[in-house]
Amino acid sequence: MSALPHIHILFENPSWMPPLLEGLAAEGFSDVRPIELVEGLVDPLNPPAEGIWINRISPSSHTRGHSATIELGRETLYWLEAHGRSVINGLNAFELEVSKLRQDLVLNRWGIRTPKTVLAVGTAAIVNAAASFEGPFITKHNQGGKGLGIRRFDSAAELHAWVTDPAFDPGPGGKVILQEYIQAPEPFITRVEIVGDQFLFAMRSNTSDGFELCPSDACQIDQAKGPEVCPADGPSSKFSVSPVTADDPLVERYIAMCAAEGIDIAGIEFIEDADGNRYTYDINGTTNYSGVFGDEIGIDGMREFARYLRASIEAEDGTGTAWTRDSATRRPFGRRV
Repeated sequence: MSALPHIHILFENPSWMPPLLEGLAAEGFSDVRPIELVEGLVDPLNPPAEGIWINRISPSSHTRGHSATIELGRETLYWLEAHGRSVINGLNAFELEVSKLRQDLVLNRWGIRTPKTVLAVGTAAIVNAAASFEGPFITKHNQGGKGLGIRRFDSAAELHAWVTDPAFDPGPGGKVILQEYIQAPEPFITRVEIVGDQFLFAMRSNTSDGFELCPSDACQIDQAKGPEVCPADGPSSKFSVSPVTADDPLVERYIAMCAAEGIDIAGIEFIEDADGNRYTYDINGTTNYSGVFGDEIGIDGMREFARYLRASIEAEDGTGTAWTRDSATRRPFGRRV
């Protein structure tokens, strides 16, 4: 077996790092180099370090005072790929993660049902867009994370009162998403975790205990404290195993989409209405896992990711076989098939 390559991790939120670092260490990756992408220098003629690069840059980075991270991340990922480096969740995956509009376009291209979604910039455009919805709708920031900008409205007039309020925040770039509100008969959403084009597990996130359910990337919104709770963090009582399995047609579409769009790791969320229609509304590239829930179901998400990474490297150089949970298929990191 050949030596494992250097691993470089682009990140801006240190609190999300320990599970990944532990998973990589458990799989024998001894040379792991976290790179905090808050500020930095990109020299086009200076080649990046050899090894595999992992993108863990979050769309919500600006809420932690890292306002330049997204733009610096874009340029850094382009630089890495221009020099031929292998990147987990590279530039194409990143551009999808930081735009709810692009996610909707890609999901629809793959025949995956989504709530009606529009993007608007400016007060007049936002209010005019609201008039096109026949029923309740929500707003959210196009560059989301943590449920940023999520509010429910029943009319354009109600929205107008909010967007003209001094407290209104349209989010980065002033880009506001308006999205059809899907009423679920039960208080939960489903999150499907995918690693390396394969189904890892699906979980239900219960939203009945003081949280508002919205078709958004934040399925837990504490109205007293604000939209600060990630659907993958928190007590295990909020989560339960979903009956969704790898052979579910929707999961198969998710996997095909991820393979074609260069998404190596993802948590994809959907909500089901009273008629059984499932609406997909979020692709989380910077997916996290509940450690307590993982212990209960016997699957450590970050450890499985590390296993996938190691097995893929060894299969590539002929020293091992491909990581698999349901099949032996794989592709080069971040590249379209």
